[in-house]
Amino acid sequence: MENVEDLRAALPDEARDVKLNLQSVLQPGGSLSDAQRWGVAIAAAITARRPELRDALLADARASGVGEPTLEDARAAAVLMAMNNVYYRFRHQIGKPAYARKPARLRMTRMAKPAAEKLDFELFSLAVSALNGCEACVRAHEAAVLEGGLSDEVVHDAVRVAAVVQSAALALELGGRAAAVGQDGAAF
Repeated sequence: MENVEDLRAALPDEARDVKLNLQSVLQPGGSLSDAQRWGVAIAAAITARRPELRDALLADARASGVGEPTLEDARAAAVLMAMNNVYYRFRHQIGKPAYARKPARLRMTRMAKPAAEKLDFELFSLAVSALNGCEACVRAHEAAVLEGGLSDEVVHDAVRVAAVVQSAALALELGGRAAAVGQDGAAF
């Protein structure tokens, strides 16, 4: 897929709502800047592990003028949160003080020194953490973006973008499976 519009056209009929939602959440305007909207979408696509979705979003982000530092931060946030969300979700779920007292000893330098805007990096991290279901990370990144001056509307819209991108990734998988249905109607 070369861009998001091509990708939307490839979604199966069962994903009609996703097609419309994807178009809606990626439109300019609203509470998110272009960098925030595209950065969240790309970090979410990476988290959803759909290369064609990631590549289509990257193409459209670049066409919209989003700079490489923001795109680098979206990739870095997805990768760092893949590690952090597992670790901190475990600590939260297990709930033992002994684990909470142990230092994480996980390198996270990029989070402290993003290529673009620190608050945007936090927002990308928040969206990925929501997708990965890490309550501790969601709370920490939500607090950071609110303390940094972003509104709860920005948080809400970022999570909406991530949710729709996650849904599009699933719809693409469904579309691929529908195409693999044999003559007898059985998938694969």
